Amino acid sequence: MLNIIQQQELEKQQYRFVGSHSAVKVCGWTKNMLRGKGGCYKYAFYGIRSHQCLQMTTAMFCANRCTFCWRGTKAPVSKTWYGPVDDPLFIIEHAFREHLDLLLGFKGHQNANQRALAESDDIRHVALSLTGEPIAYPLINAIIDEFHKRKVSTFLVTNAQYPEKIKDLHPITQLYLSVDAPNKDLLKQIDKPLFPDYWERLLDSLKYMAEKAFRTCIRLTIIKGVNDLDLPGYARLIHLGDPDFIEIKGYMFVGASRQVLSLANMPYHEEVKAFAEQLLPHLQGYELAAEHTPSRVVLLVKRSLQGKRFINFPKFFQRIAEGKEIRTDDISDTRMQPN
Repeated sequence: MLNIIQQQELEKQQYRFVGSHSAVKVCGWTKNMLRGKGGCYKYAFYGIRSHQCLQMTTAMFCANRCTFCWRGTKAPVSKTWYGPVDDPLFIIEHAFREHLDLLLGFKGHQNANQRALAESDDIRHVALSLTGEPIAYPLINAIIDEFHKRKVSTFLVTNAQYPEKIKDLHPITQLYLSVDAPNKDLLKQIDKPLFPDYWERLLDSLKYMAEKAFRTCIRLTIIKGVNDLDLPGYARLIHLGDPDFIEIKGYMFVGASRQVLSLANMPYHEEVKAFAEQLLPHLQGYELAAEHTPSRVVLLVKRSLQGKRFINFPKFFQRIAEGKEIRTDDISDTRMQPN
């Protein structure tokens, strides 16, 4: 999927390729946790232990060329899958290996948190969100099932351009759907989609999300002066998707996005929180539940969950093993749970 120049550029940035179309990169928050400097917002919001989290993708290409994306032209664009399809077991085995190899440098680090370092060999979570569009992988359900057999929780992020893949998706720990603009014209301006029916695809993706019983989340990436407007428009899309959680995150002025946007487009955390508070009156049944200042992100949660935002991992995997329906209220808790 990538040419040699793209591969070399990504490898310089500590990406590691897995087979024909997958890749791994250690998240900065994983490194912070190993240094004893705290975990990411997913740890604060849901109990995802950053030092035991694998960040990867199963598809390097994307159907959008988002203006705020820090990856730029390093990821190819395509509407349909092309090339070989690697086996899920091969991807998992080699993704684990590459991830742990990238962490080897911490073994001799004098300031490393020794307990976190020892636990990091035991991968308990996978964030399918690194780059590209992971859900486009033809065997996405098979690889999700294989992760679950290993008791590895699954967080999957999609840009909402493949609604049928969302419709057919097997139960996962948490599904993320990116909503980058509140209306059709602005979405085209920001995401620069390849599909001519991009808006209808977003709407269908939201409808299929609303049908899921497992944990779902809509993510808004707020670009100051660009998409921080039309609150009723955002509310209509959110109600269509009916997510359990809403993450409102500030755009970060990093990577290739600096060629398109400016530092003035990056909101402060206080501005992200203010946007969330302005959005709440337009929503029905949500409340501000948590915030993570370093990540400039605020979490809104359905009031009906009564504060149950943390994941009960033992119960989740028990339900998976028993073949039972995975329901948000059943596998969630008010307090952080063990892996």
